[in-house]
Amino acid sequence: MAVMKDEDGKLIYRHRGETLTVEAWTHNSFRIRSVLGDSFRSDDDVPQALLPLTDSKGAEVSIEPGFATIVNGSLEARIIRGIAKDDKTDKHTGQIIFTNLETGKIVLEEYLFQTKFHEQARELFQTEGGLFEVNVGFKSNPSEKLYGMGQHHNGMLNQKGCMIDMRQRNRDVTVPFVISNRGYGLLWNMPGTGRFTSSMELTRWESYGAYQLDYWVTIGDSPAEILVNYMAAAGKPGKFPEWAAGFWQCKLRYLTQEELLNVAREYKRRNLPISVIVIDYFHWSAQGDWDFDKTAWPDPDAMMRELSAMNIKVMVSVWPTVSTYSRNFEELEEKGLLVRGRDGSPALFPFYEVGRESIQYVHYLDSTNPEARNYIWNEVRRNYLSRGIDIYWLDACEPESAYGKTEEFMFHKGPGAAVANAYPMLHEQGFWENMRAAGIEAPLNLCRSAWAGSQRYGTAVWSGDIPSTFGSLRRQIRSGLNMAMSGISWWTTDIGGFTGGDIDDPEFRELLVRWFAYGVFCPIFRLHGVRRRSGENSMTVGSGADNEVWSFGDDNYPILVRYMHLREAMRPYLRKQFEICSGDGTPPMRPLFFDYPGDENCWNVDDQFFLGPDYLIAPVDQAGIERRDVYLPSGSAWTLAWTGERWDGGRSVTVEAPLDRIPFFIREGGVNPLKLMEDKE
Repeated sequence: MAVMKDEDGKLIYRHRGETLTVEAWTHNSFRIRSVLGDSFRSDDDVPQALLPLTDSKGAEVSIEPGFATIVNGSLEARIIRGIAKDDKTDKHTGQIIFTNLETGKIVLEEYLFQTKFHEQARELFQTEGGLFEVNVGFKSNPSEKLYGMGQHHNGMLNQKGCMIDMRQRNRDVTVPFVISNRGYGLLWNMPGTGRFTSSMELTRWESYGAYQLDYWVTIGDSPAEILVNYMAAAGKPGKFPEWAAGFWQCKLRYLTQEELLNVAREYKRRNLPISVIVIDYFHWSAQGDWDFDKTAWPDPDAMMRELSAMNIKVMVSVWPTVSTYSRNFEELEEKGLLVRGRDGSPALFPFYEVGRESIQYVHYLDSTNPEARNYIWNEVRRNYLSRGIDIYWLDACEPESAYGKTEEFMFHKGPGAAVANAYPMLHEQGFWENMRAAGIEAPLNLCRSAWAGSQRYGTAVWSGDIPSTFGSLRRQIRSGLNMAMSGISWWTTDIGGFTGGDIDDPEFRELLVRWFAYGVFCPIFRLHGVRRRSGENSMTVGSGADNEVWSFGDDNYPILVRYMHLREAMRPYLRKQFEICSGDGTPPMRPLFFDYPGDENCWNVDDQFFLGPDYLIAPVDQAGIERRDVYLPSGSAWTLAWTGERWDGGRSVTVEAPLDRIPFFIREGGVNPLKLMEDKE
């Protein structure tokens, strides 16, 4: 027979070897854990998305003959016991049903898996190494809409009907948090690899390797309230530094100190606003040195003095890869600070190396190990921070695998199947904690991957090595909005895409201008890519073609410059939105339904977005288009920023969208930055 009891405000349930706890975990939220046996892993042992509880006050528990309930605020969780009427046959299911007590509606209900002899709400199968394969399903319906899950290039904003591999890859960022239009949010608080599948009648979560089942549920009257609840439980972004709101200049790659300085000097000579310039990978002698190659970068201190005098910050690329040619390799291997395979052999990734003609096999630093995190930081502190470089581009931090099978890796924190997805978050944690200890008030690092909780470690994410196509631009719009709904507020793309951009090609130039206009309204405004000229191939170790704003034709240059000045005029508004985000987690860039959940049309718009409450952006994501339809949410009036035309909301309008004008609307009462820009001119 099933046993249910109240244990210090937790609802405990035991049956058929399963131990389940339902525990209040911040406002209107529950954490649910289940294991075969009677003991759970400590949160200190398993990488955590959730912050520790600061308020241990229990919830209200009630145990009845056929069920038990636990209530936290407006959220009730009910465990169904399901004893048959004759009281002789145990028809127990252990199913959990979550109800919003304010509305009286069931928001989430565990799905019952059918077996030969009984129905079962959760499946835990013992596997090797003391791990479990875990399957949990939740009832759904065709009208449900799901948003979040990190960044996946399936081209969809609504993830309903999608299958997502929960695995970190270049361009795919697993953040297993989802918001439903049914009024709930769910965090899959397990850092192992797995799969998310959403069909018409069922949403299913699977973990290939877990120490226990662990998920968290919250409710809210709006997506905004749900996301704020999640950020309170998993951590809010820290302060967004003022310098980060400006323009970032980047390319693959500046080969020498003098080349970089000449670009910076030219931006200043042209009187163009620039906040950051980036030193990309292979500025080192060997991967794992985390230092400048003295031949190409003979005097970094002098370089930093000159850039500082120009008021330009420097970001430097830092990879967690370690070559056997590195001066640090022997010590790192001896101390066991590198990732290994399950059989103890090195976990290797085939990649290029400076000065080597053939592909090399590089190792990965094991950033799940605090000692390894401190080791790389000590090198970064000695070789970069000491020179005034305090922004780090944490590239390739998935960690990238040759075959995408991090289940084959063995980390300090555990088997890859159980912990691999948390690697980027732990890598970012090491930098953030050490930077704070070094006196940096608001650390911000650009990363290629993240996990739930990464936002609390000063993590900004970009969308990886994406192609230079209009189709790719369309996917970025959806990806960025889903990242915002996943709690990752600081996000950006490579403006123009990363690969395949021919700077002499009129079609690419059109794409670049459209993408640049979109980038103006992203939280981080950064131009990057490996460019080429007609007849040339892109180069991986060498330097691509030019990628500065004057590189794409004389007719496009004034358009890009005007957009740069528009971004500058927006900075007071952006500062306010970033402060709000740091305060409660409200993302600056978000889907239309975030601000207008009562407008059903807003739930279906996936190619527009808000930047704060006042700016509505409708990027042009197709070639050869100079007009587009824009939906204006009901309940407000909207003004087209470029012309001053005004419409009441709740309707679609068709507006002109020439190459130099992205459709950009101001909500009634908002300040038009174009006016500020013109007044300054």
